[in-house]
Amino acid sequence: MNLHLRVWRQQGPDADGAMAAYDVSGISPDMSFLEMLDTLNEELAGRGEEPVAFDHDCREGICGACGMVINGQAHGPERTTACQLHMRHFADGDTIDVEPWRAAAFPVVKDLVVDRSAFDRIIGSGGYVSVPTGSAPEAHATPVPKAAADTAFENAECIGCGACVAACPNGSAMLFTSAKVVHLNSLPQGAPEREERVLSMVGQMDAEGFGGCTNTGECATACPKGIPLPSIAAMNREYLRAVRKGR
Repeated sequence: MNLHLRVWRQQGPDADGAMAAYDVSGISPDMSFLEMLDTLNEELAGRGEEPVAFDHDCREGICGACGMVINGQAHGPERTTACQLHMRHFADGDTIDVEPWRAAAFPVVKDLVVDRSAFDRIIGSGGYVSVPTGSAPEAHATPVPKAAADTAFENAECIGCGACVAACPNGSAMLFTSAKVVHLNSLPQGAPEREERVLSMVGQMDAEGFGGCTNTGECATACPKGIPLPSIAAMNREYLRAVRKGR
């Protein structure tokens, strides 16, 4: 396959950025999108040019490190992570635009790399259980209803890639935050800090400068792990409950 790429290049957070055009050839349909970028970078390095900077780690769709907007869609045309998107989903001769996540709370570090530490600060504000547990309890010591366990597992699948923010026209982090809140608040272990958790995490989310949610639904559509849109409603109920209790 021969492809025409238009890639966002930006030297740093305070520098002006622009799309740069590149042609890559000999791309196998079985390559992942990141392997295709590796091929481009090898060619750039061979010509003495600076390679394109992009985030990656496990390349198995688990860690959430990779993140880019491909032809206007977060992670590209398939509901998966960029590292698991294969070039067979494109045609020979295609023009592909590659850009970083676009959100005020995700400033560009360089090229396709953005600073997603805002997510870490949201987690740090309450996305954990701090009650001392001692040694590992017997598995059946704390009964968990099947429905609650299913809800917790479903939301725990969030990998924090940021696709929900990039896909949202408002740059909202509601799906990410709700996944973390609902995951813990659904379980007995999360009950002691239930109200404090949701108030702190929503407050930190707002402080980071993410946009408001208008229930567009693009976040859930783009999420590679399928976090459901109703999680946002569940978090809103948790928030109102905490406010009513005066926490």
